[in-house]
Amino acid sequence: MTDAVIRPALPNDAQALADLGRQTFIDTFVRGFAIPYPARDLATFLDASFNPATITRKMAEPGAAWWVAERDGALLAFANAGPNTLPHPDAGAADMELRRLYVASAAQGLGLGTRLLSLSLDWMQAQGAGPLWIGVWSGNLKAQKLYAAHGFEKVGEYQYPVGAWLDDEFILRRG
Repeated sequence: MTDAVIRPALPNDAQALADLGRQTFIDTFVRGFAIPYPARDLATFLDASFNPATITRKMAEPGAAWWVAERDGALLAFANAGPNTLPHPDAGAADMELRRLYVASAAQGLGLGTRLLSLSLDWMQAQGAGPLWIGVWSGNLKAQKLYAAHGFEKVGEYQYPVGAWLDDEFILRRG
């Protein structure tokens, strides 16, 4: 087995990104954190967020960047960054946000999340002089610790819709 390679995502990665995003969301939030999403809300969210058409559209958004970690042709992790979408009064139009950082369960502990995070932060920093933003689920202490180690601080809260269910999220900022 070869080492994982990190590269920019390509349009033909859309199906694999959708599959990886869907499975990682389920593994992390449903199985791992045992969030009791109602089945209809979870299905609505997964179907809307993790399908090839949505991924393709988001990959084409102006100012967005996507990276994947793959090994032997299989995607193990991905990151997505772009203009900030988090609802914070201090957020500026030119600020950048790490929108998603997903690592498959089988790839946990390989350092791919940290590598993708560093790559994303470097890219976002190069895009402008404004602060960098991350939204993170309030119960994901591991992610919060990782982001704090990279200079992020909690500056707000908001609710992230998963169907009609609302997750309590923290807004983190660096800079």
